[in-house]
Amino acid sequence: MKLDIQHIAKLANLHIDKEEEKRFEEQLSETLDYVEKLNEIDTENVEPTSQVTGLQNIAREDIAMESLTQEQALSNTKSQHNGFFQVKAILENQ
Repeated sequence: MKLDIQHIAKLANLHIDKEEEKRFEEQLSETLDYVEKLNEIDTENVEPTSQVTGLQNIAREDIAMESLTQEQALSNTKSQHNGFFQVKAILENQ
């Protein structure tokens, strides 16, 4: 099967050169060949499943409880402003 790597790259918004195109075509072809082998497995008597552990709803129940006050939350900060943590800017103007 001939793969249109440039079309796939365009869909993924990737700019690839000819060398990368050749390498990606080989890699994708190998991956698709491997996945195709799954069609050889007899799954006639196997029920579809999304997971195999049998666990359901393993998260704890969401219970509302008291939290820190604003004063407690800010008690160990080095810098605050108007009741909020104050941090150095991490973004630059472009």
